[in-house]
Amino acid sequence: MEGVEHRTVEVNGIKMHVAEKGEGPVVLFLHGFPELWYSWRHQILALSSRGYRAVAPDLRGYGDTEAPASISSYTIMHLVGDIVALIDSLGVDQVFLVAHDWGAIVGWYLCLFRPDRIKAYVCLSVPFMPRNPKVRPVDAMRALYGDDYYICRFQEPGKAEALYGGNNIGEVIKGMLTSRRSGPPILPKEGVALPSGSLPSRSLPSWLSEEDVTYYASKFSKTGLTGGLNYYRNLNLNWELTAAWTGAKVKVPAKFITGDLDVVYTSLGTKDYIDSGAFKRDVPYLEEVVVQEGVAHFNNQEAAEDISNHIYDFINKF
Repeated sequence: MEGVEHRTVEVNGIKMHVAEKGEGPVVLFLHGFPELWYSWRHQILALSSRGYRAVAPDLRGYGDTEAPASISSYTIMHLVGDIVALIDSLGVDQVFLVAHDWGAIVGWYLCLFRPDRIKAYVCLSVPFMPRNPKVRPVDAMRALYGDDYYICRFQEPGKAEALYGGNNIGEVIKGMLTSRRSGPPILPKEGVALPSGSLPSRSLPSWLSEEDVTYYASKFSKTGLTGGLNYYRNLNLNWELTAAWTGAKVKVPAKFITGDLDVVYTSLGTKDYIDSGAFKRDVPYLEEVVVQEGVAHFNNQEAAEDISNHIYDFINKF
């Protein structure tokens, strides 16, 4: 990661770590769980070499960014507020946005709340999820998949931390990143909550190195997973906070990319939502949906070059 500059900026009452490289229009990258700015290492190099300023923060609660103690400090209002303040700190009015997993959810709300700040959005893995006024999201997930669905299990403070905490954090991260199991992640009732279908210990795919795992582990061994888990613990509160946006459409040019083995694409009715035209209805400026064959959830790392090219081809039009 030679040439990548690191600095800390004050945003929305916290100190945020930012990695960046290049000159030109800003491309802002938002990572997911359990990840870091580092998840975008390939895209940072690719886009900065093509005339863009690539900027990737550690989100609130992650890596070298501050992690407030209270669960209620991780609502979608806080998370979007952090990013708006970060854009302000960059000295630009608008950015190209690229986001994955939880970063993608933050990205959709950022586009919904402040479309004036986003030129175009390349979203990976998680499509826009319109608010259902009749049922809270965690309640709906519990009704669909039961109490052992991973998001339901993440709700109780300390419980998931205890499950993961007794294990080598590097093995936990490795298991999550390399999981090839599609469909809803259901956790075992007891024992380690590593995703089924992940690679055996010490076996890594070509796109993930021991050095990569060591970097993730070095950060999460200091911070733990609580910051990231708190995002999930605010899903029902976010539902309450965003009541005023029920039925609102996302009016930003967008491109969506997922893998056909992605756990999100293969659960929660996501494929039907996309194929039925409902996604296009809710995001009227959605220009393209790309489904990568044989690719799982962490497509920005697994299919890095393909993702970088898709990003460049889309934002280069604006």
